[in-house]
Amino acid sequence: MTTPEGLPAFIPHWIGGEPVPSADARTFEVSDPVSNQPYAEAARGATADIDRAVTAARAAFPAWSTLANRARATVLNRIADAVEARHDRLALFESYDSGLPITQARGQARRAAENFRYFADVIVALGEEAFRQGTEQISYVVRTPVGVAGLITPWNTPFMLESWKLAPALASGCTLILKPAEWTPLSASLWPEIFEEAGVPAGVVNIVHGIGEEAGQALVDHPDVPLISFTGSTDTGRHIIRSSAQHLKTTSMELGGKSPAVVFADADLEAALDSVVFGVFSLNGERCTAGSRVLVERPLYEEFTRRLAERAANVRVGLPSDPATEVGALVHAEHYARVLNYVEIGKKEARLVAGGARPEHLADGNYLQPTVFADVERDARIFQEEIFGPVVAVAPFDDEVRGDRAGQRHAVRPGRIHLDLGPQARSPHRARRRVRHDLDQLPQRP
Repeated sequence: MTTPEGLPAFIPHWIGGEPVPSADARTFEVSDPVSNQPYAEAARGATADIDRAVTAARAAFPAWSTLANRARATVLNRIADAVEARHDRLALFESYDSGLPITQARGQARRAAENFRYFADVIVALGEEAFRQGTEQISYVVRTPVGVAGLITPWNTPFMLESWKLAPALASGCTLILKPAEWTPLSASLWPEIFEEAGVPAGVVNIVHGIGEEAGQALVDHPDVPLISFTGSTDTGRHIIRSSAQHLKTTSMELGGKSPAVVFADADLEAALDSVVFGVFSLNGERCTAGSRVLVERPLYEEFTRRLAERAANVRVGLPSDPATEVGALVHAEHYARVLNYVEIGKKEARLVAGGARPEHLADGNYLQPTVFADVERDARIFQEEIFGPVVAVAPFDDEVRGDRAGQRHAVRPGRIHLDLGPQARSPHRARRRVRHDLDQLPQRP
């Protein structure tokens, strides 16, 4: 694994336009996912550091919030320019810290810059509305910045996902505190120099590193942070919403997923395989939009499953820094163990047709060969629960038509989906329109 140049030994907070250690001087170790050895220390924030960041953000809010939309858009475009100028360095940091293949990390860097350009355009074009109510009243909408925003971001594609939150918050006139994920703080260490170069006033953006239960909780609990935006696990999202209720905070949640892909018997097989392989194995499978369960109409099921297993076996797993790598190292030893545990569960619930173990040529690091389970029942854990790794569960379904005058849905046998189309739906394109409705009826694990 190639160590990027300029790797910091210490990652401080950035509060009020200054790099600062934690108030209590505590730190935590940051490891790379190939060696699982620490390469840096980061400041470990807590309540005092969040208090200091909120004070800085509140002080900067009046000037930033009253700046004209066009002026803020100009700053956002300068941020995009600064991101693009650091494209290669940013991608190297991201790949080294998260285990993403370097080619995919480069794509995330480009996307981050585009996010700032997009919201620069939105804020200039955004208008307000007025509505007549009868002949005597007019109601109108005035958009104003809410205040200090708390942004809590995840460890997968961290820099790009940070940009998703930073760009709209800045465009709308909010000041903010960013709490990056503790497993992947490296690329966030580039934001201070980017913001300084772009001319973002001191205190508008503040960054507090730390453990979620400490720095993240302090940010959620702070009474002067009226908005919390969080991307991460569903369980943590539930906790944040409960904690935010005390102060009636506005919350924005992007939580876990278990996205399905549905493949009909008349599908373009090569295109369907391309979509599924990319959907579940890109970004190491560590994405909430991963298509990690696949439903295949029975006439195509055996061939599709066989071909998918062949594709998975040929996916190149290797060092994140190698441009030929398609799946790199999973982000952290703790997460790697979690994914391996799901693989063991899957071996008991279904038929393993590809992967399921460390590639033979990689003795160390958090590596898993892309894994395919077949003949998966719908109540299986690997079919219902988010795995967040390069693991896919495949199940067959039958596109059946059964008349039922009472309109009642028939019971479904394990491993099958019965599409109750009704007497007026007899063609394939109508069947497709009903798929989403019928999938919604599947039992969901709490």
